[in-house]
Amino acid sequence: MKIIDRMQGRERPFYSLEFFPPKEVEQWPSFLGVVEKLKALDPLFASVTYGAGGGAQDNTLEIAAKIRAAGIEPLPHLTCVGASSARLAEFLTRLRAAGMDNVLALRGDAPKDREHWDWSAGEFSSALDLVGFMRREFPDFGVGVAGYPAPHPEAESFRSDRTYTKAKMDAGAEFIITQLFFDVREYIDMVERLREMGVTKPVIPAILPVQSLDSIRRVLSLCGASIPGYFYLELEDAHNKGGSAAVKDAGIRFAAKQIRRLIDYGAPGVHLYTLNRAETCLRLADVVGKL
Repeated sequence: MKIIDRMQGRERPFYSLEFFPPKEVEQWPSFLGVVEKLKALDPLFASVTYGAGGGAQDNTLEIAAKIRAAGIEPLPHLTCVGASSARLAEFLTRLRAAGMDNVLALRGDAPKDREHWDWSAGEFSSALDLVGFMRREFPDFGVGVAGYPAPHPEAESFRSDRTYTKAKMDAGAEFIITQLFFDVREYIDMVERLREMGVTKPVIPAILPVQSLDSIRRVLSLCGASIPGYFYLELEDAHNKGGSAAVKDAGIRFAAKQIRRLIDYGAPGVHLYTLNRAETCLRLADVVGKL
């Protein structure tokens, strides 16, 4: 079933989740145990990443199939890295054969082992290319895309970033999942700017409950998001007074406030970056209460 149809059939806000496939097959049973625990959130869907550089396509497919078998609708990531029409068609045909109907179309990150990566050299250089391909060759699939509450690090301006996001929606994408953010005003501004441009499709805010100072530093360096100074100081103070457990508590409290504000504003649901950990997400949902 297409995710957009699941959204439109939902009367209340929802949770969705993001997982990354473990690299080692030996880790899969533990990972699937996390998936089972998070079914308690009744997630509308779960996105499944490619892994850095798009190098884990087979893992993405197998894990997505296991998530579907566990009773959660999967949303496999689809990236431009190393993509060709033939390879994409093969992957999407395999998804369809496994009963999956949705993908998240992304440009992806350049491979870390390639110092000078030229996006224009390949057949697909942007998520917009992927959306166009999907609509031409696999029009029955549901397609989501990413959006940036703060502009993408490579965007020239806020306006150019919003214009590009609109182009993906005009090309046939059905919903947006945002990059993580820590200032709800960024999400509100993004949605209102897109609405002014005529984009009325759902924009799902993505939330990362901070679990440690090291993890947030690493995540911020990868995604280009920013963190309010007062919140970072709060995390440092929590670390100095109570260590990692206090940091996690502060992160959960902050994420819960974000979620309540987002739902009050009218967000259709909340996408949680799980980091493949169940306990933090379950604690967060408990603090938030009923959506």
